[in-house]
Amino acid sequence: MKSKVNQLTIIYILIAVFMAIVFYKLSIKYYYLTNYPFYNFSKDLVLVFLTAITFRYILSDNFNKNKIIFEHLKKTNKEIKESNDKYDIVAKATSDTIWDWKIQEDNLLWNKGIKTVFGYDQDQVGDSSKWWFENIHPEDSIKMSIKLYSFIEQKTDNWQDEYRFKCADNSYKYVLDRGFLLKDESGKAIRMIGAIQDVTKQKEEELRLKLLETVIIQTKDSIIIIEADSKSIGIPKIVYVNPAFSNMSGYHADDVIGKTPDIFIGPNSDKQEYEKLITALKNKEECIIETISYKKNQEEYWVRFSMIPIYNAENELSHWVSIQRDVTQDKKQEKEKEQLIRELTQNNKDLKQFSYITSHNLRAPLSNLTGLLNLIEDIPVSDPELEEILQGFNKSTQLLNDTINDLTKVMNIKDSPSIQKETVILKEVFENIFNQLSFQIKTAQPIIQLDFDNAQTLEINKSYIESILLNLLTNSIKYKSENKTLHISISTQEKENQTTITFKDNGIGIDLERNRDKVFGLYQRFHNYPDSKGLGLYLVKSQVEAMGGTIDIESEVNKGTTFTITFKN
Repeated sequence: MKSKVNQLTIIYILIAVFMAIVFYKLSIKYYYLTNYPFYNFSKDLVLVFLTAITFRYILSDNFNKNKIIFEHLKKTNKEIKESNDKYDIVAKATSDTIWDWKIQEDNLLWNKGIKTVFGYDQDQVGDSSKWWFENIHPEDSIKMSIKLYSFIEQKTDNWQDEYRFKCADNSYKYVLDRGFLLKDESGKAIRMIGAIQDVTKQKEEELRLKLLETVIIQTKDSIIIIEADSKSIGIPKIVYVNPAFSNMSGYHADDVIGKTPDIFIGPNSDKQEYEKLITALKNKEECIIETISYKKNQEEYWVRFSMIPIYNAENELSHWVSIQRDVTQDKKQEKEKEQLIRELTQNNKDLKQFSYITSHNLRAPLSNLTGLLNLIEDIPVSDPELEEILQGFNKSTQLLNDTINDLTKVMNIKDSPSIQKETVILKEVFENIFNQLSFQIKTAQPIIQLDFDNAQTLEINKSYIESILLNLLTNSIKYKSENKTLHISISTQEKENQTTITFKDNGIGIDLERNRDKVFGLYQRFHNYPDSKGLGLYLVKSQVEAMGGTIDIESEVNKGTTFTITFKN
């Protein structure tokens, strides 16, 4: 603009000088012919007028040119603005982030998408490619930059790549970046314009689908996908089977795709199960069936499969998915189990019958023996050996009678489907037990501590709890330590809807490392006491469990034993 003004000034000076010289020549020629002052004034006036006309012409011509240039610039600016508006609208419509990279100056510009998509404010965005590459995920940066610069060197027009780009909150988004390369007349790359598209959702969906595909392919369960609609009555056609299906049935995918699952039905298939399946398909309901299916070689096998309806985004049924499993071995084991249960049930019935018969048949001879022994007691025996034999016979008869009585108790417990319960006052139960064991207690002289303050009553079978505590107290007295005074503590605790009875003594104890699994077994003896039958703890456990309780034991040799009995309230 300044040079244009200088040019106009110089042109004006040259014209003015030229006109001044011309009028100077004329003034000399007509000096003597005219009135000089008037002439001189007229000459100056004409000079100014002519130079003014000339200057106006120059300015008018320059104004017209400037006007044309201004109109052209105005039109160009309007077109640029419209182009930028379209550019922004397209960018918003596509949710793309547009970038413009002047390669030689390493100047990089970003549109508003850098804020919309990635959350960066304008002052957070760098103006060089360095900022761009620094925000690409470290695992993708080297690969992407190598591909980009290789593309620029090859001078091809179009480029695209996928990578992860960091957001303002330090998270990463998967992006698809497309670029177009601009070159000068010599073919040198000078500029590159690109658009970054956020493909995170598509990528996550792609990864999810790949995971599902891997699961379907790798799973050992057979998976069949069936079309939604059936043109004929029955089951729709198969559109996909996974490798596990081929391994299970012997059919390859080409053998079954386009066919209905009716090809698996054979003579021994359960027709009612298939009718159940067809009904579920008509009602678009999920179902599970078990039936005999047939392999490609017509071998039978049991299959359990579900049929699940799959709906699309419009909530329309698109497919059915069937997950199948070969349960032939399970069925075989189930039959074997049923057979074993039948056999065990029958054996149990036979054993019970035998026990009843044995108990009944022994009861009469045993009563006769007891009566005869009672009669013999009234007859004086002078022979010491005979007297010793009779005493042994009497003792053995008494032990046999006790054993039969104990077995009868066990049988009664096992056969009772329900136990009658009542409210029992524990203090009264122990008073009764002490009366029964008064002689043993007087002989052993134990220190007994009772604490029923936390739970004074129990809803329980009175005879059972009396028998349980009688057995435990008898064992404590029987297996007391000879070297120390016997201490017995019995306490109750009510907590979390259950009542616990703790029975503890300081007797000779039991070696649980060797005998824990046998403590509550039938006829298990852990000490060499002549009158020990090994039935008491078995009877205790049976009675506790019959009332829905549990019993635990902790014991240490020469330190004592603790029984913990728990009943639900």
